[in-house]
Amino acid sequence: MAQAISLARRGLYSTLPNPRVGCVIVNNGDLVGSGWHQKAGGDHAEIVALKAAGERARGATCYVTLEPCCHQGRTGPCDRALIEAGVKRVVIAMEDPNPQVLGQGMAQLKAAGMDVELGLLREQALELNKGFVSRMQRQRPYVYCKLAMSLDGRTAMASGESQWITSAPARLDVQRLRGQCGAIVTGCGTVLSDEPAMQVRWSELADVGELNAPASEYSQPLRVVLDSQLKTSPQARIYEPPGASMAITASKAAERYLAYESRGIAVEVCADETERVDLEKMLNYLAQRQTNEVLIEAGATLSGAFLQAGLIDELIIYMAPKLMGSTARPLFDLPLKAMAQALQLEIKEVRPIGDDWRITATSVKTEA
Repeated sequence: MAQAISLARRGLYSTLPNPRVGCVIVNNGDLVGSGWHQKAGGDHAEIVALKAAGERARGATCYVTLEPCCHQGRTGPCDRALIEAGVKRVVIAMEDPNPQVLGQGMAQLKAAGMDVELGLLREQALELNKGFVSRMQRQRPYVYCKLAMSLDGRTAMASGESQWITSAPARLDVQRLRGQCGAIVTGCGTVLSDEPAMQVRWSELADVGELNAPASEYSQPLRVVLDSQLKTSPQARIYEPPGASMAITASKAAERYLAYESRGIAVEVCADETERVDLEKMLNYLAQRQTNEVLIEAGATLSGAFLQAGLIDELIIYMAPKLMGSTARPLFDLPLKAMAQALQLEIKEVRPIGDDWRITATSVKTEA
C-alpha cells in the first residue's frame, strides 16, 4: 500500500479535478502490475495496473489507495474491471467520498465474492486527497493560505516593497504548492500594487525532476481576483494567458463586465449584504467548478478576512531570518482587542527550506 500511495503522489499536479490514486497488484508475493491515475479522462489507476498485470491478475491481491469507482463516467467502472479480471482480494486505503461511489464500490466487490479490506494507511491516502474529500463532503475546496514574513512577522516595508523576503528554495516550494491547487485566489489590492502573474513556473519544477511529463503538458490553475467594485484593469498581468482567469465581484455594474468578458475573463457575482465579496459563497462557487484545493496568496486584509471567517484549513508561512522593523506591514489585518479574541492555531510542522523556515498550521479556531 505504501508503494500505491507513492504512485498516487505522482499525480499531485495532474489529476484535477479527480482524486490522486495509485494501485499495486500482487500475486503469490510477486508484483505483477502497478499504476496511477495520471489525468482526468485517462485510465484510472486500477485499469493501468490491470493492463500491466494481464492474466496474472487472476487470483491476485489488489492494493488501491481509494475505493474503486462503480459508475460510468468518462471511463468505465473500476469495480467491474477488477471482478472481470478475476482479482481475489482488494485492500483499500480509504473510502471514496463521492456520493456516487461511497461504499457502493466495496459492496459490488463483496457481492462478487471478493475479500475486501478497508483502512490500511488511510491517513496517508487522505492527506493526498483532502481537497477532493472537502469538495465532496463540505461542498467547498480545501483552502491553503500562503504567506511570507520576516522573523518579526512583517510582510512588506511601509512603502510596499516586499521582493524578496524569502530565499529561492522557498519560492520554488511555493511553485509546488501552486501546482497542486486548482485555483489561486488574491485580492484587487495585491493586483493593483504588485502586478503579479501568479502562474506556476512548471519549467522550474521540471528542472528539479518533479514532473512526470514535459512542462508544456501541465495546466495553469485558475487565477481568481476578488474585486468588489471591479477596480482592476482587464489588462492586468494576472488576467493574461496561459491559463484561465476570472474576477469575482459584488458589483452589479453590468457594463463593466463587458470589458472583462471581451478579453475572455469570466466575471461572477458573489455578494454579501454589505456589497462585498461573500467569501464562503465564492468558495462554494469554486467547488461547483470542481476545484478541490484553493491557494490564497493575498495581503494582510484579505488573508485576515479569510482567517476571521474560519475559512482557512491550512496556513503555510515561510519565515525568513531577517528583521524588517516596526513600521513594516503585518502578516494579517486582525483588529483584535483582548487576549480572549486570539485565534488558536495548531502547529503541524516546522521545517527548513533553504535559509528560511516553513511553518504549517491547521485547526484554525477562535479561543473562548
